[in-house]
Amino acid sequence: MASISLYLVIVFSFVSLLFFSSHAQLSTNFYATTCPNLPTVVRGAMTQALNSDSRIAASLLRLFFHDCFVNGCDASILLDDTSTFTGEKNAGPNANSARGFGVIDTIKSQVEASCAGVVSCADILALAARDGVALQGGQSWTVSLGRRDARTASQTAANNQIPGPSSSLSTLVTMFSAKGFTAAEMTVLSGSHTIGQAGCASFRNHIYNQANIDPAFATTRRANCPSTSGSGDRNLAPLDIQTPTRFENTYFQNLVAQRGLLNSDQVLFNNGSQDALVRTYSQNNARFLADFAAAMVKMGNLSPASGTQTEIRTNCRRTN
Repeated sequence: MASISLYLVIVFSFVSLLFFSSHAQLSTNFYATTCPNLPTVVRGAMTQALNSDSRIAASLLRLFFHDCFVNGCDASILLDDTSTFTGEKNAGPNANSARGFGVIDTIKSQVEASCAGVVSCADILALAARDGVALQGGQSWTVSLGRRDARTASQTAANNQIPGPSSSLSTLVTMFSAKGFTAAEMTVLSGSHTIGQAGCASFRNHIYNQANIDPAFATTRRANCPSTSGSGDRNLAPLDIQTPTRFENTYFQNLVAQRGLLNSDQVLFNNGSQDALVRTYSQNNARFLADFAAAMVKMGNLSPASGTQTEIRTNCRRTN
C-alpha cells in the first residue's frame, strides 16, 4: 500500500510539473543542450520571411506585445478558436489586424524537426520579435528562454488590457503601469511604431477630427482613408511616413512634426509629460535603440499568473 501511495504522489507531482509550471526562472542558455541551434533556425526563418514580406517584423513585434500584455508571454494569442474554445485572435485589438501566425508555424515546424517537443511557441515568438527588429536596423537584445505555452486564453482580457489607437496619454500611462512599466518605458515601447502599418479605421478620427496634426500630413492620409466609417477601413498607411521598414528614431521625429498616425502616437508629444523624452529620442537614435531594447527585455519577463496551466505545444495553434 505504501509503495502504491508513493507511486501516486510521484505521478501527481509529474503531472503538476507538466501542466502548471510557470516560466518564472528564465535563462539565456535554457536550450543550450536540448536545442542548441534554435537561435540559428529562428534567425534564418525570419530573414527569409522578411525577404518575402517587409511588414512581418512589425507584425510579429505586435503579436509579442499583444501576447505578453494578456496574462504574460505565454503564446495564448496563437491559439485558434474552436467550437468549444474562444481564444484571443478575434478580440477587438487583434481581429483583422493581427498577422504573422504562418511565420510562427513555419519556425515551429523547423524547430520541431530539429528538436521535437522541447521549445515552446512562446519562446519562438519572443525570439522572432527580437530578430525582426534587429534585421530591420534595431538594436538586438538578449532573450531569456524557458517560457511555456498556455492551455487557456482570454478574449475578455485582450479586449480590456491592450491599449487602443485612440487612447489618451493618461490611459496609456495607466495601462502600461498596470503591467509594471513606467511612463518613460511606455513611450519608448511606443517607438515600435517606427515600423509597420495601420488600417484606416484606427486613424480615421485622428486625421479628420483632431487639431494636433500637421494639415499637410492629414491631407496625405485622407487620400486613402475615406471619412465614412466602414469605407476603406482596412486601407493601410505606414505608421512612420519616413522609413516604415527601418527600425530607428524617425517615429519620434514625426511626433515632433505632428505627423503621428494614431491618436495614441501623437498624444506622446502634445504639451504633456512625455514631450521632453520624445524630443530626446527624436535627436538621439542610439539612446532610443538602447532604451527600447532594455524595455523589451522587461516585456519578455511578463509571466503568466501562478497556477496557470502550461505545456510545450506541438502545434502553436492548439493545445496538445
